[in-house]
Amino acid sequence: MNDYDPIFNVVLLEPEIPSNTGNIGRTCVGTQSMLHLVKPYAFELTDKRLKRAGLDYWPNLKWQTYENLEELMSKVPDQSRVFYLTTKTQQTIYDVQFQKGDWLVFGKETKGLPEELLELHKENCLTIPMAGPVRSFNLSNAACVTVFEGVRQLNLQS
Repeated sequence: MNDYDPIFNVVLLEPEIPSNTGNIGRTCVGTQSMLHLVKPYAFELTDKRLKRAGLDYWPNLKWQTYENLEELMSKVPDQSRVFYLTTKTQQTIYDVQFQKGDWLVFGKETKGLPEELLELHKENCLTIPMAGPVRSFNLSNAACVTVFEGVRQLNLQS
């Protein structure tokens, strides 16, 4: 993986729903991004729902697993380019200028990212604006929206 130069690095912290992870993997393949999975997971990586959501693209996915968040963060060359997606901030994905190689961190489906992590990185917390009466978007949708906002900003074309 060291020779792979991803557009974005998508991090799932303790994912719970295999189909969300599969869908996010498919988004990563389509955007030349890398998927980083931080344990523990609520499913096995061999789960057929994970593979079904990723379809036949899963073999093309560049991905890495980590025992914990500390292990992942030790691999990040520039911590200032790590963004934490949450509903608990006013700064939106439109308020930051994404750069190639940025890290986009998403929490588990039922709880999001830990409060203490958000508190430590307030300046890098981002949210997706929501006009309607919902608390949050589905994890795979939120990852897709965020990655494609970055792709739009970078003006990448296929």
